[in-house]
Amino acid sequence: MHVFVRQSPPKKPLQAAYHGPYKQTLTFCLIIPIRVVRLLGVRHVQALFLFLAMVLGFAMRVNMSMAIVTMSSPDAFGWSVKIQSLVLSSFFWGYVILQIPSGVLATRFGGGRLVLICVGVNSAVMMILPLAADYGGWGAVCACRVVQGLSQGFLYPSVHALISQWVPLEEKSRLGTFIYAGGQLGTALQMVASGFVADAWGWPAIFYSNGALGALWFIAYFIFGADSPQKSKVISKVEKTYIQESLGHVGEQKIVATPWREICTSLPFISLIIAHCGQNWGFWTLVTEIPSYMSNVLGVDIKSNGVLSALPYIAIYLMSYPLGFLSDYILKKKWLSLTATRKLSNSI
Repeated sequence: MHVFVRQSPPKKPLQAAYHGPYKQTLTFCLIIPIRVVRLLGVRHVQALFLFLAMVLGFAMRVNMSMAIVTMSSPDAFGWSVKIQSLVLSSFFWGYVILQIPSGVLATRFGGGRLVLICVGVNSAVMMILPLAADYGGWGAVCACRVVQGLSQGFLYPSVHALISQWVPLEEKSRLGTFIYAGGQLGTALQMVASGFVADAWGWPAIFYSNGALGALWFIAYFIFGADSPQKSKVISKVEKTYIQESLGHVGEQKIVATPWREICTSLPFISLIIAHCGQNWGFWTLVTEIPSYMSNVLGVDIKSNGVLSALPYIAIYLMSYPLGFLSDYILKKKWLSLTATRKLSNSI
């Protein structure tokens, strides 16, 4: 009879004779704990950096939705609805271009560099945009927004790449939810803050405040950020080993060719694209148009406008955590399959 207790190596077998009616040898494993991984480690600091990158990234991409309410007033630039639409949509002209190339670049050069470029370029654009509006008009603002969109094309691919290097499988659900929820929180905070900032210091302060916060993040991540545990200078050997073993990153990593043809002709993949397009259509239509609707149709003042416009995104942020845990609970209880759970969540 052989009894084994599974645990981290090294395992030392012990043998003992059993003097019962059936003579045989029992083999046990001596349990020797060799490491204790801290609940709060360098991986959590990296996750916090990514969370803040999502907060700032979304704040800087949606701030124009609030700023344009005062920028297009007769006392400012007096932009028509057509020009407002061009300014708001110009971000996405650049954003859509670098989505797939950014994923390839993140794999090749590391997500850390790309997320630095994303936040750094966006921070610089925030500082330039008020001057561009004053001296170059709406055309210069559109150009700034295109550059902003191009650099934000790096955001999600770089965050994906960094999560794949830093977050152990056992923590991916919790930390992944925490990181990506930063986008909703950034949207909500920016909507609320923009109304009060514009009322107190004028619309340029919306962009300057975002640029300053982005610059602070850039400096902090440049000093303390890292592409992976292997490249971190402050991570402990115990935590590094824990992450590597969880992700299967021990030893030499082989890069395989991406089967683009099979991916692009896959029906599940095409279904995901359609579902994602539908979700983004509704999300970004609300983000870009709610503040203008509140002001032009309902006549809401700028401070109340920010608070009311933020309510949907506050709800999304608050519900993301319990719904994430609920999905895990449904899977744990095996009430639904993984595919059915994902389809239900997407449909809701």
